[in-house]
Amino acid sequence: MDKIKVILWGIGNMGGGMANMILDKEGFEIVGGIIRNKSKEGMDLGDYLGIERKLNVKVSTNAEKVLKETKADIVLLSIDSFVEGVFEPIKLIVSNKMNVITIAEEMAYPYKVAPEMSEEMDRLAKENGVTILGTGVNPGFVLDTLIITLTAACRSVKKIKAARINDLSPFGKTVMVEQGVGTTPEQFMKGIEDGSIYGHVGFEESIPMIADALGIEIDEVKQTREPIISKVHRETKDVVVEPGMVAGCRHCGYGLKNGEAVIILEHPQQIHPELENIETGDYIWIEGDPNLNLCIKPETPGGIGTIATAVNMIPHVISAQPGLVTMKDLPIPHVFMDDVRNHIKR
Repeated sequence: MDKIKVILWGIGNMGGGMANMILDKEGFEIVGGIIRNKSKEGMDLGDYLGIERKLNVKVSTNAEKVLKETKADIVLLSIDSFVEGVFEPIKLIVSNKMNVITIAEEMAYPYKVAPEMSEEMDRLAKENGVTILGTGVNPGFVLDTLIITLTAACRSVKKIKAARINDLSPFGKTVMVEQGVGTTPEQFMKGIEDGSIYGHVGFEESIPMIADALGIEIDEVKQTREPIISKVHRETKDVVVEPGMVAGCRHCGYGLKNGEAVIILEHPQQIHPELENIETGDYIWIEGDPNLNLCIKPETPGGIGTIATAVNMIPHVISAQPGLVTMKDLPIPHVFMDDVRNHIKR
C-alpha cells in the first residue's frame, strides 16, 4: 500500500502540531498545506513549521487549487469551531473525493445544531465515497467518548456527571476569543449576549452524543457561562491578562429530562490556572449499576490531546463506510506506534 497522503488545511497551533506528529509516524506523506497568510504563499512547509529540513511541499492560500491538483487520502481541517465555518470547505474537500477530519467542535455531533447541513454533508460524502469526522480532545474524547466507553462496565446508568478543569494556554487566538480571555468582566458579559464570546463549544454536541449512544432520553440542553477573573498577571503568546481581567470561562451544560439533570458536564477553562494554585483534572462520576468514578490528574492536555486524537483517528476514518460519522460510530480510538498502514482496513 502507498503511503497515506495528507493535506493540512489550517496550520496554526493545532494544524502545525498535527503536521509534526505525522512527520514522526511511519506510513504518512504530507502532500499539501493550505494557509491564510498570503505573505507566506509558496513557502516550503518545513520552513513554515520551523523545522530543520525541507519537506518539498509548498504552502498555498488557494485551497481550491491545492485540492484539485493534489491527490490525497485525507484532509485535516483546522480553521474554525462551528459547522457554518467549515461547511463549504468540507463540501470542497469531499467533492474532490478526499476524507476529512476536522477539529471544529460543533462537528463532533452536528446533527442537533445544524441538521440540514449535516444531511447535506452526509449525502455528499456518500456520493463521493469518503468519510467526514469531527473530533478533538473535547468534544471528541474526554467529555463524551471516554464517558461512553466507561459505561461498558455498567448494567445500567441513571445519571452522569463529569468535569474537565483544564489549561487553555496551548491554544491560539481563535480559542482565546471564544473563551473571552483578555477581556474585562463587562466585555465578557456583553460578548456572551451578542455571541462574540461563546465559552466551550461542545456541550450541545457531547450531551446529545452521550444520550443517543446510551439510549438516555433528554428533553433539552441548558448552559451557563461565567467569567473566571484573574487575581494575577497571566500571559501566553497570544494574550495578556492582568489582575481583574478575564482568564477564562466557567461553562456548564445540563441534559434535562422532565426538568431533572441526568447528564451534567462542567468545563471551567482558563490560561495558566497553576498561577492561582488551581489543579487541573478530568473527572467522571457515573451513577448506575455499578457506580463508577474516574479521575485523570492533571487533565488530558488540551493541545496535545486534540492533535493526537485527530491524527490517531485517521486509520479509522479511512477504513470507515462513507458518510458523516461521529466518534460513537467508529472503533475504539487509540494511538498507533507502528506504520499507520497496518491499521487501515480496506
